[in-house]
Amino acid sequence: MLKAVLFDLDGTLLPMDQDAFVDRYFSLLCKKMAPCGYEPKALIKAVWGGTNAMVTNDGSCRNEEAFWRFFLGVYGEQARTHIPLFEEFYANEFQQAKALCGFTPKARETVRLVRDLGLRAILATNPLFPAVATRSRIRWAGLEPEDFEFVTTYENSSTCKPNPDYYREILQKRGLKPEDCLMVGNDTGEDMIAQSLGMKVFLLTDCLINRAGEDLERWPHGSFEELGAYLKTLVEAE
Repeated sequence: MLKAVLFDLDGTLLPMDQDAFVDRYFSLLCKKMAPCGYEPKALIKAVWGGTNAMVTNDGSCRNEEAFWRFFLGVYGEQARTHIPLFEEFYANEFQQAKALCGFTPKARETVRLVRDLGLRAILATNPLFPAVATRSRIRWAGLEPEDFEFVTTYENSSTCKPNPDYYREILQKRGLKPEDCLMVGNDTGEDMIAQSLGMKVFLLTDCLINRAGEDLERWPHGSFEELGAYLKTLVEAE
């Protein structure tokens, strides 16, 4: 019985060209941190290193801890005093990255449909960002954090996509079984892996990411309109 729908955010509810977004994000971050002596190339390399530490996190610590352990390993413990500046960045300068994102009212309409169908809505965005940045991106999509019963962030998660344990962690925290859930995302590698646990999946193709050149016929796929029809079919079948 379908009980919950898990939504990816970037490229799913929030249309974007991920590469362009990341370039803008790093440009803004480097400008913010330059007065503290952070050389741009070195800073970007350190952030990517911290990101990799989160992606490869084995669940033994929160992603937040994994990131800062790596970052401080590069810059030393004195960099800990700059953590509030990073938090300030996400609350302020990071907002300019919204210009690199699109917008579709269909995202809000689909989340509303999920709730109207009596289903639980969970935001299963890769937890590489702090909550302050994730809440902003939710609002850029025309939604509110309160539209979801649970939102993954780097503070509350200890794994990342495409590790199946990321999805297991959500299921455990929300008291759900794989067969209770539908995962909706735009990335064949990071989102469709949820199917390996027994979850239903739907590949949203508006901002498709298919790095491995997978055959899309492996999964239900299409636009927001087709997702809406698929959701109704699943509920009516029960």
